[in-house]
Amino acid sequence: MAPKSLNSVVESRNLFFQTGKTHGDFRTQEAFKTLRSNIQFCGSEFRTIVFTSCIPNEGKSHVSYMTAAAFAELGKKVLFIDADLRKSVLRKRLHQTARKTKGLSHFLSGQAALSEIVCPSETIDNMSLVFTGPFPPNPAELLSGEMFRLGLARLEEQFDYIFLDAPPVGSVIDAAIIAKECDGVILVIAANMVSYRIAQSVKAQLDKTDCKILGTVLNKVDMKEHGYYGQYYGQYYGD
Repeated sequence: MAPKSLNSVVESRNLFFQTGKTHGDFRTQEAFKTLRSNIQFCGSEFRTIVFTSCIPNEGKSHVSYMTAAAFAELGKKVLFIDADLRKSVLRKRLHQTARKTKGLSHFLSGQAALSEIVCPSETIDNMSLVFTGPFPPNPAELLSGEMFRLGLARLEEQFDYIFLDAPPVGSVIDAAIIAKECDGVILVIAANMVSYRIAQSVKAQLDKTDCKILGTVLNKVDMKEHGYYGQYYGQYYGD
């Protein structure tokens, strides 16, 4: 059985990383609000959530970051962890901040204290960030270590929600390792990019972690191609 949908359709926009706000077009705003609500309806026990995808370039980093921002807008104390120690999107987009801040790889390798790697967002109230730090030669080994488990447990005492951006499951094992320490996992799938067979294979891999799959997010959907709903949704509800 495929993972249930969180009923969220997101049109990806690089603008969000540049502004740090959720003030894109109306459909996109509503999609993230819906995703936020559906996560809350999963239960209060799901506070540490990892986002992953099947293959690269499906938009998981964008979706996870904006979901974290949506929760911060509710006044929740939120932490976003860039746990993609192989190809960080956040580090590229927020380069000026990331390059002067110690990151996750520093902590996992014993080069920094936990307090040194958590920095407040410069654009979003109630939200803090953990950057990757330098890409290590052994990311899977570092994530499998005791430092990651203990560090995450300590951070859970300080924040209402923690969202982690992990590498694609179909490419490396990192996301499955991270999921073992999380309350839930959300799979981001880009429209018309991933086959049913690959999606089922990724789901099977995540099932082995015993981390509950909260659902899927269908990303990069061209709403203009979906007839009446896509054409009139924003006009009707935006009035």
